[in-house]
Amino acid sequence: MRARALAALALTAAATLGAAPATPDDGAILHALGRLTFGPRPGDVERVRALGLAAWLERQLAPERVGDVAVDRTLGDLTTLAMSIPELLREYPRPDPAMREKMQGGQMTRRELMERYPPEKRPARIAGELAAAKMLRAVASERQLQEVMVDFWFNHFNVYAQKNDVRWYVSAYERDAIRPHALGKFPDLVRATARHPAMLYYLDNWVSARADFTIPLGPNRGKKAGLNENYARELMELHTLGVDGGYTQQDIVEVARAFTGWSIERPQTEGRFVFRRATHDTGAKVVLGQRIPAGGGQEDGERVIEILVRHPSTARFIATKLARRFVADTPPPRLVERVAAAYQATGGDIPGMLRVIVAAPEFWGPKARRAKIKKPFEFVASAVRAVGATVDAQGAYALARASAEIGEPLYEAQPPTGYQDVAEAWVNTGALLARMNFALALTSGRYPRVAMDLPGLVAGADPARPEAVLDRLLAALVHGQAGQDTRAVLAAQLADPQITQLTADDRGPARTDVARLAALVLGSPEFQRR
Repeated sequence: MRARALAALALTAAATLGAAPATPDDGAILHALGRLTFGPRPGDVERVRALGLAAWLERQLAPERVGDVAVDRTLGDLTTLAMSIPELLREYPRPDPAMREKMQGGQMTRRELMERYPPEKRPARIAGELAAAKMLRAVASERQLQEVMVDFWFNHFNVYAQKNDVRWYVSAYERDAIRPHALGKFPDLVRATARHPAMLYYLDNWVSARADFTIPLGPNRGKKAGLNENYARELMELHTLGVDGGYTQQDIVEVARAFTGWSIERPQTEGRFVFRRATHDTGAKVVLGQRIPAGGGQEDGERVIEILVRHPSTARFIATKLARRFVADTPPPRLVERVAAAYQATGGDIPGMLRVIVAAPEFWGPKARRAKIKKPFEFVASAVRAVGATVDAQGAYALARASAEIGEPLYEAQPPTGYQDVAEAWVNTGALLARMNFALALTSGRYPRVAMDLPGLVAGADPARPEAVLDRLLAALVHGQAGQDTRAVLAAQLADPQITQLTADDRGPARTDVARLAALVLGSPEFQRR
């Protein structure tokens, strides 16, 4: 009875914003923008207020209905984004070991190496353009919730872009496996990532074979290939059931056996999924108490996915991660129950789960406001949005590098856990200083092709009165939500000659350094939170 009641509640919430404020004030709109986008831009509060918060959310949940012409046009400058894996393997080849040996032996100069193997033809360009595209979309896309969810799901199904052949696969992985399903059905995400060469290579499943398989050809001819459990373990621990999901070590072995044969066709020239029946373990398997009969093939792995995505532990695990991302580092247990019920009632429908979250009093309560610390990527994107900057592809490259410099190199989380989504991972003195340095570089115009109108942010404020400029910046960048302690710390800086731009000999009126003062506001505790 309890499960049916929760499911009914979840489906009702999925049809309406329910607990969302009927007539939301600007604080509620700012909270929604802070959680469901990469931060408000100048004018966003007014736009959402005019459209209505519920209508705005429904538009964000249907990104195909939201035009994004300007961003799509700029993305056209990043040519690798649309290329297939075989094209990338061909156009961005591996370095020739002979050339490196010649340079080390003095038979070739570095200049000659650069001419024969120029940077623009190296595989590093693939992940570089992908990182630039990620930053560009986060800053400028009108489909903000989709971009938030692409970031969330890539982190959930993380692959490390610098692991050997993954560098040629990672762009297609996000484009073909993550993005199409980011606001779709969770089971489709599991199926798409399970078959993708990036995941198969990253977690070594492409070399996993039945225990008695002997390699017939090549330099390893005659050797045993062996079972690899990496993907099976992470599929259950990180992708579906969770670490406390009720599986055993024997389940890991059985799942690994089911996925033998899921491999990559010619990884260095073609890079596509292939099922190799010769390496598959055709014996019977038992996964979480469910028997998979002997004699199967690729469908053994597909049957495992079906078992896992239907399991109550998966519903609870995904609900917990979503509630952590959108509500609090320690997700409210009752909210997790309702979101898990929505998962089970809708077959893992992601918009349905998000509607339950945004309908929840836990989402809107005072404890949830500014309760989350921004990751470095989120901080960079939100700062650029807050100052109303425009960015092209070159500027997005620079901003992606800035994210790396303050702690989050995009697509370079090495462990399969991805980047953490809790405050303790990101809050320390060195990290906060790096954020402040970025904020000063941004407001001082040191990032090429990142254009902003700082004077416009403080229009109407007398530049000779630093306190008036500060008030305007606090209104524009943290929307008047700075606490008394923050305001006092910032006000104490107003006599600093670097802020007033006065020297000991100056007798004229002060002229506020807007860039430096804006950087201090972006470095405030309130701006670090969402």
